[in-house]
Amino acid sequence: MARPEINRSGEMEVFVRVIEAGSFSAAARALRVTPSAVSKLVARLEARLGGRLLSRSTRKIMLTPEGVAFHTSAMRILADMAAAEREAAAGAAPRGRLRVNSYVPFGQHRLIRLVARFLELYPEISVDVVLTDDVIDLMQERADVAIRAGPLSDSSLVARKLGQSRMVLVAAPSYLARRGTPNVPADLDAHERMEFGFLRHVNGWPFVDGTGASMIVPTNGNVVVSDGEAMRRMALAGAGIARLARWHVDPDIAAGRLVPILEEFNPGDEEATHAIYVGQGKYLPARVRAFLDFLTENVTLA
Repeated sequence: MARPEINRSGEMEVFVRVIEAGSFSAAARALRVTPSAVSKLVARLEARLGGRLLSRSTRKIMLTPEGVAFHTSAMRILADMAAAEREAAAGAAPRGRLRVNSYVPFGQHRLIRLVARFLELYPEISVDVVLTDDVIDLMQERADVAIRAGPLSDSSLVARKLGQSRMVLVAAPSYLARRGTPNVPADLDAHERMEFGFLRHVNGWPFVDGTGASMIVPTNGNVVVSDGEAMRRMALAGAGIARLARWHVDPDIAAGRLVPILEEFNPGDEEATHAIYVGQGKYLPARVRAFLDFLTENVTLA
């Protein structure tokens, strides 16, 4: 015969309520059950523990030595359970360790300073930040939030869009002075076109011609990089032409360190940035919900 399931936390709560209320009937009223139900539960608890916890009289109840020890332990356990539930509940005050994984450009140019502001608002949260353009498994890496650029693959994860930015071809003035400025996409055959060392959604650079027709120019040069920030720095050093999100290189363009090229053939495609996470709605830990809301309110990728 299967052993009946024991609700130990429920027994503890009833027992503690009896002590707090001072009687079975007062505890029953507070719990909205019958006095006999409370009496039977306490009797079942005593039988399972093999000793009396309460001394009963017509006027009051008193704890036995065993009851005092059990009451002390029960109070501590119930308090720990309540604290654990507050920590896990969506509406709990945000606290605990938040693990964030971000693609490198966003991490270096946006996330680092945003995290500093976030910690001022939520001092009970600690943040563990990892920057990589590698695609990661959130569950395996134990990341709470991953920030990624580009199209999203189908998965069981949930995504919140943080913004999007137009793509642009750029090169350093030193490179253009040395190699010349391409006037049409076909001129790129004579130039170094930097590429990423990981699989991209589109293998090549898209353009539109004067009639509006689309074309793809392959990226083949002598520079392959692991992340967008490395590509930006290589472009600044004059290593070749890069295609990056406008938000990433706007300060360099404004300062004259990089020059947009072939803009009249730019198809105007944009790269979106998403915060990806596990779970949704009311099941989100408070620390994750607070961070996602903070990113939504503070990230700009214009």
